[in-house]
Amino acid sequence: MKNWKRTLAMLSTSVMVAGMLAGCGSSGSTSAPAASGSASAAGSDAGEPVNLIFSIAAVPTDAHGAAQKVFKEKLEEISGGNMTVECYDSGTLYGQDTETDAVKNGDVDMIYSSASWLTDGSPWVSMFTAGYVFQSYDHMTKVLNGDIGKEVFQKIADEQGILPLGAYYLGTRQISLSEDRAITTPDDLKGVNLRMPNSDAWVFLGKAMGANPTAIAFNDLYLALQTGTVDGQDNPLPTVQSAKFYEVQKSISLTNHLVDSVWPTMNVNTWNSLTDTQKGWVMEAIEAARQSCDDQNLKTESEVQDFLKEQGLSIYEADVATFADHVLETYLNDPISDSWDKDLLAEIQAMA
Repeated sequence: MKNWKRTLAMLSTSVMVAGMLAGCGSSGSTSAPAASGSASAAGSDAGEPVNLIFSIAAVPTDAHGAAQKVFKEKLEEISGGNMTVECYDSGTLYGQDTETDAVKNGDVDMIYSSASWLTDGSPWVSMFTAGYVFQSYDHMTKVLNGDIGKEVFQKIADEQGILPLGAYYLGTRQISLSEDRAITTPDDLKGVNLRMPNSDAWVFLGKAMGANPTAIAFNDLYLALQTGTVDGQDNPLPTVQSAKFYEVQKSISLTNHLVDSVWPTMNVNTWNSLTDTQKGWVMEAIEAARQSCDDQNLKTESEVQDFLKEQGLSIYEADVATFADHVLETYLNDPISDSWDKDLLAEIQAMA
């Protein structure tokens, strides 16, 4: 049956589900606690109690994995228990390849999505998957957590039935290899089997970088690196640390090719079922979790290179300008960019 996993998720009193919830700090019970003054003060607009099912592929040690718990705790606190959250991490409920369909179908209420997972339903979103569109963290968050982001997210909701609620900083993606080898220009990636997430947008980015992209789910990546199924991968350095990819990698090249973000995303029917007060609580919790995630990743990025060097990895500086020219030219000369709003792209680039 279509909703069997959601039914499973609701059986939160079982030992198995309680174990899965432990990573998000759940007590195992999904019944809402008695409302505190926060919910009572909202009056009748607080609405009926709501339990949200939030499924992610990330591990709890990732900053955005930890932010899932921050969202839960903040929402339950400010709503006085009117809203509760069941958290599933590490792909225990849905994997990276299936979670988008799950939230569209209403089998879960929330996931972490991103531009690259939303291009099938909204081809124009591929503009936000292109390398070197954003020049820095400040540039990315100013765009996606500002007025442009609100318009982009609402258009996605209108087209796909799921609403991104913000953009959390995942980190700036770099290239790491299982051999000690510097990647300076796109020519250095020729013949390199580079793991990319399993979507057309991600695979195109790998090709634009000059590599031979191989689509592999995140949960399978460590083994793929360990066994030589792929030669390398691209991820922000905090993820290289938290997922322990440094154990099976020997070098990192700082290409800075994608200032990456993840988007906490809700089923539109779930969103529309909330009262205005509940929506306000959700957005307050989203912002608290965003600040936690962003602060942690920025701090880790400022420190992680020393850690990776201590693990024996060599770190090389890429020719970022050459990469940027090559990658953006590849996108603009391909039909993938036909659906882009070029005026919006120019506006975004001017905000750097």
